[in-house]
Amino acid sequence: MQKKNILVTGADGQLGQCFKLLANDYSNYGFFFCNSSVLDITNAIAIEAVIKENKIDVLLNCAAYTAVDKAEEQREISLLVNATAVGVMAAICSDLKVQLIHFSTDYVFNGNGSTPYLPIDKTDPVNYYGLTKLKGEEAAMAANPSTLVIRTSWVYSPFGKNFVKTMLNLLNSKEQINVVAHQFGSPTYAVDLAKAVLEIIRTDIKLSGIYHYCNTGIISWCDFATAIKQGINSSCLINPITTAEFPTAAKRPSYSALDTKSFEKDFNQNIPGWKESLMACLNELSK
Repeated sequence: MQKKNILVTGADGQLGQCFKLLANDYSNYGFFFCNSSVLDITNAIAIEAVIKENKIDVLLNCAAYTAVDKAEEQREISLLVNATAVGVMAAICSDLKVQLIHFSTDYVFNGNGSTPYLPIDKTDPVNYYGLTKLKGEEAAMAANPSTLVIRTSWVYSPFGKNFVKTMLNLLNSKEQINVVAHQFGSPTYAVDLAKAVLEIIRTDIKLSGIYHYCNTGIISWCDFATAIKQGINSSCLINPITTAEFPTAAKRPSYSALDTKSFEKDFNQNIPGWKESLMACLNELSK
């Protein structure tokens, strides 16, 4: 395993913390974890200094503005973090010959499809968060065509705030809950995604462009909640409801499943199914 120095931005987020969790398994790499208080990703001078000082080979950009509903109002900051800063990072990585791996979202699609979206399918975000993430992809590829963009969906982990942890709290404290049954997609266990990316680095496959990664299988949020309920043997009643019955500030795509075949083929990896990954997360959280 060739020695490499890896810079992880957004180190306190779900994905960033999953890279921290796995760092010991890749002890030949030098990991540099930076949260927003350590590194301002909107500051080009600061980014360049960190990369040069630590002789960075790979930059994993896990930093993002992820508050989907708040993004409808906080447009300036969400655009700055999710798009403008990404273009700046990509340009610096291009100049310094650093491999950039950037993470995006299923929310770049409008949700009107009925089969899993391919990386080449037309984008058409239905909320401002999705638009900023799309602009981030475009900025990265324009500034640095060698960028690897990985779109993912329905991310959860043992860390931070996410659907699985929210459901665990509700299932353990309520007699019944309502969960949307008319939005479909594929959950992603962030530990699986982090492992997959570290394997890309380990095998030194330097591909660029856009790929999709999520656990296999397509479900609704209600299906997901039901599986969590079964995983912890909860007696809470889950009521399926429509999207209209659960209004949010930002519209969500009704179908955003991602096709991962090109990722599996080009990076020679098998992606786990969502059920086994959910159980792995529940086991981790029960420790």
